[in-house]
Amino acid sequence: MTLGLFVATAIAEILGCYLLYLVLREEKSAWLILPAALSLVLFAWLLTLHPTAAGRVYAAYGGVYIAVAIGWLWLVEGIKPTSWDVIGSAVALTGMAIIMLAPRTS
Repeated sequence: MTLGLFVATAIAEILGCYLLYLVLREEKSAWLILPAALSLVLFAWLLTLHPTAAGRVYAAYGGVYIAVAIGWLWLVEGIKPTSWDVIGSAVALTGMAIIMLAPRTS
């Protein structure tokens, strides 16, 4: 469940940023700013739904973000990830798992 929430959060952030990228770098319609802003608001809201301390969520989220961004590179931008991209994503996801699955004493 937490991983799915992380993935949804990453997609919302990447989509919002990608739409702004299209406006600013690819000269697409300025109307894309509206769904970009909504997507980034959704991203921020989704971050509040995670069930642990904010700093831990942000740190672990970074690992998932990296993996989702590499998936975006392939699925949306049509650029096949290199083996280094895949290895880097695996390392980041390992870090996320260590942060989120570590035993807590509270």
